[in-house]
Amino acid sequence: MKNTEYSCPVEATLGVIGGKWKTLILWQLKEDVLRYNTLQQMLPGISPRMLTKQLRELEDDGILNRKMYPEIPPRVEYSLTDFGKTIIPVLEALAQWGLTYMDIRQDKNEK
Repeated sequence: MKNTEYSCPVEATLGVIGGKWKTLILWQLKEDVLRYNTLQQMLPGISPRMLTKQLRELEDDGILNRKMYPEIPPRVEYSLTDFGKTIIPVLEALAQWGLTYMDIRQDKNEK
């Protein structure tokens, strides 16, 4: 985990899951164990370098498990840790808020 001092809990949360890609990666992993290539396909627009970086950071923060199988070619699977699963209600609240926001914006644009 990062050795960062935060001045408030929201800052700590955003420090771990903030940015464009981390929340989307976590959302994809909320119910499934996924391989790298599958994650990349589910996240159009993310570069391989960025996906690798984000996965490593989430693993370093104790949010993701990375399991490598000694096969040729190597198979790597990603899943949420028990602690990582505690972020799911936060993501679901964000998703619900996003749906409400999208509805409001659509209603406003239709008028």
